[in-house]
Amino acid sequence: MQIERYETGKRMSQAVSYGGFVFLAGQVAIDAPGTSVREQTANILARITRLLERAGSNSTRILSATIWLADMSGFDEMNAVWDAWAPSGNTPARATVEARLAAPQFSVEIGIIAAAGN
Repeated sequence: MQIERYETGKRMSQAVSYGGFVFLAGQVAIDAPGTSVREQTANILARITRLLERAGSNSTRILSATIWLADMSGFDEMNAVWDAWAPSGNTPARATVEARLAAPQFSVEIGIIAAAGN
């Protein structure tokens, strides 16, 4: 089996597919830093959709999601965007925790593991 890497940089790849799985790096709102939790979540989910499609998968094939919030008070705001995006009947196993993120302009980070294929 071949390992495929997508958007590979010096420290990490944004996505890696191997053995029927797609692993996404923790995604932050690169295009919306410093905005509301709602806006950051929407930006991240659009990035996730694009990365999954590029790796030959989609949101109905997400197996697991880990969500980190800089402040748990944004939980409901994040969930409002997540609930509108997540495919009904195909929601993944998920954990959400409060954590200090790598940069203060980011209040949400989401990591994904998905099955490959559409």
